[in-house]
Amino acid sequence: MAGKKTPGLTKIKGIWHIDKQIAGQRICKSTGTGKLAEAERYLSRVVEETRNAQLYGIRPERSFEQAAARYILENQHKRSIRNDIQRLENILPYIGTLPIEKIHRGSLNEWVEYRQSQGIAPATINHGIKIVRRILNLAQDEWIDENGLSWLHHAPKLKTLPVTNQRKPYPLSWEEQTLLFEQLPPHLREMALFAVNTGCRDSEICQLRWEWEVEVVALNASVFVIPGQYVKNGDDRLVVLNETASNVIEKQRGIHDKRVFTYKGEPVTRMMNSAWLRARNAVSLPMVRVHDLKHTFGRRLRSAGVGFEDRQDLLGHRSTRMTTHYSAAELSNLLTSANKVCLKGDETQQLVVLRSPSLD
Repeated sequence: MAGKKTPGLTKIKGIWHIDKQIAGQRICKSTGTGKLAEAERYLSRVVEETRNAQLYGIRPERSFEQAAARYILENQHKRSIRNDIQRLENILPYIGTLPIEKIHRGSLNEWVEYRQSQGIAPATINHGIKIVRRILNLAQDEWIDENGLSWLHHAPKLKTLPVTNQRKPYPLSWEEQTLLFEQLPPHLREMALFAVNTGCRDSEICQLRWEWEVEVVALNASVFVIPGQYVKNGDDRLVVLNETASNVIEKQRGIHDKRVFTYKGEPVTRMMNSAWLRARNAVSLPMVRVHDLKHTFGRRLRSAGVGFEDRQDLLGHRSTRMTTHYSAAELSNLLTSANKVCLKGDETQQLVVLRSPSLD
């Protein structure tokens, strides 16, 4: 004969739910299980934690994974939430199961050492440390539970890594571009060629969608307008296609119904991948990042005599103008400017200009 179930448990659609007065407080929540024994153990823990919180001010134990989940849920509006999720996915295997009150700077050492072994820059690793620090600060200052207690009594100070000799932009010469691109696999070569002719960021290129293409009938051409949620500065981004970039787009047309750049039928998630690292090492350019293609485009525009405001628009920099609302004449001017960097020109002169310390 089966024993009686513990009072306070009710089965609803195959799942046991708690409905019980504990220390003067009514607790209603799902146990998440259809097995009575598991539900009873869960209830017992809830009873103990609630009484400890009510009578003694002892906080329930919560894992960093629980805190990270709450942070993600509450910050869906952030433009950078995708980056935050990627960083947390990278960190969770190391500290996800740890109670938040037991996390300190040493808890991150194994993760930090692993990232360093991958050659990840200190500034990039610091982004991960900062997101952990932000979550723990929220647990201390803002997240209050049903017992009136903050999730965390005291958030630790998580020191970031020292960042010295921050790397300067490295615009490519035409010769360096040729050598590097020859080492890239075809799909990545096309993406790099698009980047160095539009000034788009890695993330913008990987996210590029056909639905963002806008035909400009008067110019017999098209542009892309990337929604602000996919752009670092939050503004809609006009992407003008010079002849080279337009040719790249035409090669991709019809391959995928939604994304412009794919590999084996799937969207490419990042350009700065192992293939990029192998290619740059093969041509003795270990310092070159994908973002340097944007700097290359900017330097070549300036070298070609393109004015500051037009360079701002072509590079997607924030300005006081409505940068996605142009007349046909204005678009024609931008297209003409963008086409000035299609040809190789005098390489000796380019090398001098590209090494200039002035801004793009």
